[in-house]
Amino acid sequence: MAEVDPGSAAVVVNATNGTEAVVNGTAARFVASAEGTALAYGSLVVMALLPIFFGALRSVTCSKSKNASDMPETITSRDAARFPIIASCTLFGLYLFFKVFSQEYINMLLSIYFFVLGILALSHTMSPLMTRIFPANLPNKQYQLLFTQGSGEAKEDVVNYEFDTKDLICLIISSVVGVWYLLKKHWVANNLFGLAFALNGVELLHLNNVSTGCILLGGLFVYDVFWVFGTNVMVTVAKSFEAPIKLVFPQDLLERGLDASNFAMLGLGDIVIPGIFIALLLRFDVSLKKNSRTYFYSSFLAYIFGLGLTIFIMHTFKHAQPALLYLVPACIGFPCLVALIKGELTEMFRYEETPETETETETETETESKDESSESSEKKDQ
Repeated sequence: MAEVDPGSAAVVVNATNGTEAVVNGTAARFVASAEGTALAYGSLVVMALLPIFFGALRSVTCSKSKNASDMPETITSRDAARFPIIASCTLFGLYLFFKVFSQEYINMLLSIYFFVLGILALSHTMSPLMTRIFPANLPNKQYQLLFTQGSGEAKEDVVNYEFDTKDLICLIISSVVGVWYLLKKHWVANNLFGLAFALNGVELLHLNNVSTGCILLGGLFVYDVFWVFGTNVMVTVAKSFEAPIKLVFPQDLLERGLDASNFAMLGLGDIVIPGIFIALLLRFDVSLKKNSRTYFYSSFLAYIFGLGLTIFIMHTFKHAQPALLYLVPACIGFPCLVALIKGELTEMFRYEETPETETETETETETESKDESSESSEKKDQ
């Protein structure tokens, strides 16, 4: 649908991110249909839920992994307290860059950077699926990429990456998507990279306890509200930044198909930040050993509620909304209320994650010391 002056001689709508087109001196602006808007918002919700759900499940496996490349990055309370300040400086720095320098050149550099990161992230995301569908009758050869510096005893490994045929296939497929994104900047390729970034973030970024999660979400709650309502910085950067740091879905898909260009968008931060908190609650559920996922499901439903409320208010008031304004109270409040009702609130806040490898190392050390002690005692007896 298009909203135009009835007296115009010709009507041609060229909607790009909601911009106006002037035809024969008459301004025309694309107005999305109710069906197109519902489809766009519904698709954004589904795309936001997928990396949170599967990323949380993979985070449980990741926390027990012995592979160095799959080891999670633990966020402490100090990291959580500093994160909003670092994020604010980065956001404002990007805003100044876009004001001072040519947007075209900045986005070109960012595109190359995210092209490489996107290939690696998408490849890592696809790896478990490829392991399942890879034909058993095909040989799975092992490869090693090794770069060293120095010689003799002073030789050190700079890069030592081991991979197999399945990883190579994932890398090739991801590279095809990367070239498509780099050349066309198509919204489908953008979303594939965005989903991969979000899933990897939820999987590999681990909060060490619930208190740290509350500090991080609380700080970013203030950050999001300030930069969206207090200034135009967040919205300006989001619209200028041509990189897969947001999920987009066209509201004019029904009218224009895959060439649609009037997008609704959701930042990856609004997925990853609540997502790592939800993943923490899933690991807390697992630690209780009660064969239930009460806190995971309650926080997951809270996220759906908060995101739905964000979209409703945004659609009602026709203004960009800081999603964390609604997501943070929901994702923290719902699980805490459930824990309070079940009498497990203290236990939830006392839950502390310890790296699996440290525990295993300590166990192995204790075992070795016991073995040495037993051997020495046997020698004494002899």
